[in-house]
Amino acid sequence: MPHPEPSEPPALIIFDCDGVLVDSETIANAVMAEEISALGWQVTTDYCLKYFKGSHLDTVMAVIEEKIGRSLPENWLANLRARSDIAFRKDLQPVPGIHALLDFLVESDLQHCVASQGPHEKMAVTLDVTGLKPRFEGRIFSAYEVERGKPHPDLFLHAAETMGHAPQRCVVIEDSPLGVQAAKAASMRVLGYDPKGLDPRLAREGAQVFTDMRALPGLLGI
Repeated sequence: MPHPEPSEPPALIIFDCDGVLVDSETIANAVMAEEISALGWQVTTDYCLKYFKGSHLDTVMAVIEEKIGRSLPENWLANLRARSDIAFRKDLQPVPGIHALLDFLVESDLQHCVASQGPHEKMAVTLDVTGLKPRFEGRIFSAYEVERGKPHPDLFLHAAETMGHAPQRCVVIEDSPLGVQAAKAASMRVLGYDPKGLDPRLAREGAQVFTDMRALPGLLGI
Protein backbone atom coordinates (compact mmCIF):
# COMPACT_ATOMS: atom_id res chain seq x y z
CA MET A 1 0.00 0.00 0.00
CA PRO A 2 1.51 3.40 -0.95
CA HIS A 3 2.18 5.85 1.86
CA PRO A 4 0.22 9.12 1.75
CA GLU A 5 2.12 12.35 1.18
CA PRO A 6 2.54 14.39 4.38
CA SER A 7 -0.06 17.14 4.72
CA GLU A 8 2.44 19.48 6.39
CA PRO A 9 6.13 19.42 7.29
CA PRO A 10 6.95 17.82 10.65
CA ALA A 11 7.95 19.86 13.67
CA LEU A 12 10.73 17.49 14.78
CA ILE A 13 12.93 14.94 13.03
CA ILE A 14 14.20 12.20 15.36
CA PHE A 15 17.22 10.35 14.01
CA ASP A 16 18.41 6.99 15.18
CA CYS A 17 22.22 7.02 15.42
CA ASP A 18 23.81 3.74 14.32
CA GLY A 19 23.17 3.08 10.64
CA VAL A 20 21.29 6.35 10.15
CA LEU A 21 23.79 9.06 11.12
CA VAL A 22 26.95 6.98 11.36
CA ASP A 23 27.81 3.97 9.22
CA SER A 24 28.61 1.83 12.24
CA GLU A 25 26.47 -1.30 11.99
CA THR A 26 28.89 -3.49 10.04
CA ILE A 27 31.86 -2.40 12.16
CA ALA A 28 30.04 -2.94 15.46
CA ASN A 29 28.57 -6.28 14.48
CA ALA A 30 31.90 -7.57 13.17
CA VAL A 31 33.40 -6.93 16.61
CA MET A 32 30.32 -8.44 18.23
CA ALA A 33 30.62 -11.59 16.12
CA GLU A 34 34.27 -12.04 17.09
CA GLU A 35 33.55 -11.56 20.80
CA ILE A 36 30.63 -14.00 20.75
CA SER A 37 32.55 -16.58 18.75
CA ALA A 38 35.37 -16.42 21.31
CA LEU A 39 32.84 -17.68 23.87
CA GLY A 40 32.24 -20.84 21.83
CA TRP A 41 29.10 -19.83 19.93
CA GLN A 42 30.27 -19.38 16.34
CA VAL A 43 28.37 -16.54 14.68
CA THR A 44 29.05 -14.27 11.70
CA THR A 45 28.77 -10.53 11.18
CA ASP A 46 25.72 -11.13 8.98
CA TYR A 47 24.07 -13.18 11.73
CA CYS A 48 24.57 -10.39 14.25
CA LEU A 49 23.26 -7.81 11.80
CA LYS A 50 20.14 -9.86 11.19
CA TYR A 51 19.29 -10.79 14.77
CA PHE A 52 20.91 -8.14 16.99
CA LYS A 53 20.76 -4.93 14.93
CA GLY A 54 18.93 -2.27 16.89
CA SER A 55 18.67 -4.39 20.04
CA HIS A 56 19.50 -3.20 23.53
CA LEU A 57 22.79 -4.75 24.67
CA ASP A 58 21.12 -6.19 27.77
CA THR A 59 18.84 -8.18 25.47
CA VAL A 60 21.76 -9.35 23.33
CA MET A 61 23.72 -10.43 26.39
CA ALA A 62 20.77 -12.41 27.72
CA VAL A 63 20.50 -14.26 24.40
CA ILE A 64 24.22 -15.04 24.43
CA GLU A 65 24.11 -16.36 27.99
CA GLU A 66 21.15 -18.59 27.16
CA LYS A 67 22.94 -19.92 24.09
CA ILE A 68 26.28 -20.66 25.79
CA GLY A 69 24.67 -21.91 29.00
CA ARG A 70 26.65 -19.74 31.40
CA SER A 71 27.09 -16.16 32.54
CA LEU A 72 29.25 -13.86 30.49
CA PRO A 73 32.68 -13.00 31.90
CA GLU A 74 32.57 -9.95 34.16
CA ASN A 75 34.64 -7.87 31.74
CA TRP A 76 32.91 -9.01 28.56
CA LEU A 77 30.83 -5.87 27.97
CA ALA A 78 33.68 -3.52 28.83
CA ASN A 79 35.96 -5.38 26.44
CA LEU A 80 33.33 -5.31 23.68
CA ARG A 81 32.90 -1.56 24.06
CA ALA A 82 36.65 -0.93 24.18
CA ARG A 83 37.26 -2.95 21.00
CA SER A 84 34.30 -1.27 19.29
CA ASP A 85 35.61 2.19 20.19
CA ILE A 86 39.01 1.35 18.69
CA ALA A 87 37.37 0.11 15.49
CA PHE A 88 35.14 3.20 15.29
CA ARG A 89 38.05 5.60 15.70
CA LYS A 90 39.90 3.76 12.94
CA ASP A 91 37.21 3.18 10.31
CA LEU A 92 33.91 4.90 11.13
CA GLN A 93 32.38 7.25 8.55
CA PRO A 94 29.20 9.34 8.53
CA VAL A 95 26.32 7.96 6.50
CA PRO A 96 26.64 9.31 2.93
CA GLY A 97 24.81 12.60 2.50
CA ILE A 98 24.03 13.15 6.17
CA HIS A 99 26.07 16.35 6.59
CA ALA A 100 24.37 17.96 3.58
CA LEU A 101 20.98 16.86 4.87
CA LEU A 102 21.62 18.37 8.30
CA ASP A 103 22.75 21.62 6.65
CA PHE A 104 19.42 21.66 4.82
CA LEU A 105 17.45 21.07 8.03
CA VAL A 106 19.26 23.96 9.73
CA GLU A 107 18.59 26.24 6.76
CA SER A 108 14.93 25.16 6.86
CA ASP A 109 14.77 25.88 10.61
CA LEU A 110 13.52 22.33 11.23
CA GLN A 111 14.32 20.93 14.65
CA HIS A 112 16.10 17.58 14.86
CA CYS A 113 17.64 15.34 17.50
CA VAL A 114 19.16 11.89 18.05
CA ALA A 115 17.45 9.05 19.94
CA SER A 116 19.55 5.89 20.10
CA GLN A 117 19.29 2.47 21.68
CA GLY A 118 22.97 2.83 22.60
CA PRO A 119 24.47 4.56 25.64
CA HIS A 120 25.69 8.14 25.66
CA GLU A 121 29.28 6.91 25.98
CA LYS A 122 29.03 5.15 22.64
CA MET A 123 27.43 8.12 20.89
CA ALA A 124 30.11 10.40 22.32
CA VAL A 125 32.63 8.39 20.32
CA THR A 126 30.69 7.75 17.10
CA LEU A 127 29.29 11.26 16.72
CA ASP A 128 32.64 12.85 17.56
CA VAL A 129 34.63 10.70 15.12
CA THR A 130 32.25 11.58 12.28
CA GLY A 131 32.09 15.29 13.07
CA LEU A 132 28.40 15.12 13.95
CA LYS A 133 28.54 15.76 17.68
CA PRO A 134 28.39 19.59 17.51
CA ARG A 135 25.33 19.36 15.28
CA PHE A 136 23.33 17.62 18.03
CA GLU A 137 24.76 19.12 21.20
CA GLY A 138 22.09 19.10 23.92
CA ARG A 139 19.72 17.07 21.74
CA ILE A 140 21.10 13.55 22.20
CA PHE A 141 18.83 10.97 23.83
CA SER A 142 19.62 7.40 24.88
CA ALA A 143 17.42 4.43 25.73
CA TYR A 144 19.42 4.21 28.95
CA GLU A 145 17.50 7.31 30.11
CA VAL A 146 14.10 5.60 30.01
CA GLU A 147 12.52 2.52 31.56
CA ARG A 148 12.18 0.55 28.34
CA GLY A 149 14.18 0.66 25.13
CA LYS A 150 13.01 -0.06 21.60
CA PRO A 151 10.64 -1.60 20.49
CA HIS A 152 8.78 0.25 23.24
CA PRO A 153 7.87 3.91 22.55
CA ASP A 154 9.48 5.34 25.71
CA LEU A 155 12.64 6.74 24.10
CA PHE A 156 10.91 8.53 21.25
CA LEU A 157 8.20 9.91 23.53
CA HIS A 158 10.90 11.16 25.91
CA ALA A 159 12.73 12.89 23.07
CA ALA A 160 9.55 14.49 21.72
CA GLU A 161 8.45 15.70 25.16
CA THR A 162 11.87 17.13 25.96
CA MET A 163 11.99 18.91 22.61
CA GLY A 164 8.45 20.22 23.16
CA HIS A 165 6.52 18.55 20.37
CA ALA A 166 3.50 16.27 20.16
CA PRO A 167 4.25 12.75 18.85
CA GLN A 168 1.99 13.27 15.86
CA ARG A 169 4.21 16.16 14.69
CA CYS A 170 7.39 14.04 14.79
CA VAL A 171 9.02 11.90 12.13
CA VAL A 172 11.50 9.17 13.07
CA ILE A 173 14.34 8.04 10.79
CA GLU A 174 15.23 4.41 11.57
CA ASP A 175 17.12 1.50 10.06
CA SER A 176 16.03 -1.40 12.30
CA PRO A 177 12.72 -3.24 12.69
CA LEU A 178 12.81 -2.65 16.46
CA GLY A 179 13.16 1.08 15.89
CA VAL A 180 10.28 1.11 13.43
CA GLN A 181 8.13 -0.73 15.97
CA ALA A 182 9.05 1.83 18.62
CA ALA A 183 8.16 4.76 16.39
CA LYS A 184 4.82 3.23 15.43
CA ALA A 185 4.08 2.53 19.11
CA ALA A 186 4.77 6.22 19.80
CA SER A 187 2.25 7.23 17.09
CA MET A 188 4.99 8.80 15.00
CA ARG A 189 5.51 8.62 11.28
CA VAL A 190 8.61 6.55 10.49
CA LEU A 191 10.91 6.49 7.48
CA GLY A 192 13.13 3.42 7.10
CA TYR A 193 16.64 4.01 5.78
CA ASP A 194 17.83 0.96 3.86
CA PRO A 195 20.68 2.06 1.56
CA LYS A 196 21.17 -1.37 0.01
CA GLY A 197 17.46 -2.19 -0.19
CA LEU A 198 18.02 -5.53 1.49
CA ASP A 199 15.79 -5.43 4.58
CA PRO A 200 12.10 -6.11 3.81
CA ARG A 201 11.34 -6.07 7.53
CA LEU A 202 11.29 -2.25 7.61
CA ALA A 203 8.34 -1.99 5.22
CA ARG A 204 6.69 -4.98 6.88
CA GLU A 205 6.73 -3.14 10.21
CA GLY A 206 5.17 -0.07 8.62
CA ALA A 207 8.06 2.19 7.59
CA GLN A 208 8.19 4.16 4.38
CA VAL A 209 11.52 2.91 3.04
CA PHE A 210 14.11 5.06 1.25
CA THR A 211 17.67 4.38 0.12
CA ASP A 212 19.34 7.78 -0.21
CA MET A 213 19.53 10.66 2.29
CA ARG A 214 19.13 13.09 -0.60
CA ALA A 215 15.52 11.90 -0.94
CA LEU A 216 14.62 12.78 2.63
CA PRO A 217 13.59 16.44 2.19
CA GLY A 218 11.01 15.45 -0.41
CA LEU A 219 9.71 12.64 1.79
CA LEU A 220 9.39 15.10 4.66
CA GLY A 221 7.46 17.57 2.53
CA ILE A 222 10.01 20.36 2.86
